[in-house]
Amino acid sequence: MLAQRGATVAHERSARAEPLDERAVADLLGRVTTVWIARGRSVEERPAASVTPDDLRGPTGGFRAPILRRGKRLLVGLHRDSLTRLLAH
Repeated sequence: MLAQRGATVAHERSARAEPLDERAVADLLGRVTTVWIARGRSVEERPAASVTPDDLRGPTGGFRAPILRRGKRLLVGLHRDSLTRLLAH
């Protein structure tokens, strides 16, 4: 989907080979103003200042994947409509 939109990836990291730690996630949250958290078919949009790293964890305790940042927006978890919206802005 990224290639179809002409989007380029500035930095790619494997969630299995190089899992994010809490400090890296806190750093990401500090760089954005809005966070979209996808859980199944629902997406919650929140101000980044109200989000903690624990809010981005999935049911197994690891951070949800993928985590995509574009400008001041962060999408956490896979949700096609939100990804389309993120790329459109």
